[in-house]
Amino acid sequence: MEIVFTALGSLRRRELQLIGQTSLYMFPIYGCAAFFKPVFLIVKKMSFPLRALFYAASIFAAEFLSGTFLAKHRVCPWNYDRHRWHVNGMIRLDFLPIWALAGLLFEHVLTSPHGKKY
Repeated sequence: MEIVFTALGSLRRRELQLIGQTSLYMFPIYGCAAFFKPVFLIVKKMSFPLRALFYAASIFAAEFLSGTFLAKHRVCPWNYDRHRWHVNGMIRLDFLPIWALAGLLFEHVLTSPHGKKY
């Protein structure tokens, strides 16, 4: 998802090569979402807007904590200081709708039955 997101961002800069990028540090960070399947099953009983806000807040917390940890070791692959709605350069509040949708997508992927049962 991040590679697609960064590649689409290049359209704004009129870079038609659509080069996307990420860091290897992101794989375990995003991979942690798989551990939240029990949380997804409980939260799925909440209303759609509350779930979306819960997921966005959870992703903000994970991004802030992981970014702070990586920054202490001088290897954080992102810094949002130059953006208007940042918090300590670690999260961007204007990404709330994106993270809400990402959380709902993770919920769908992790709670949907896979394959048909006969």
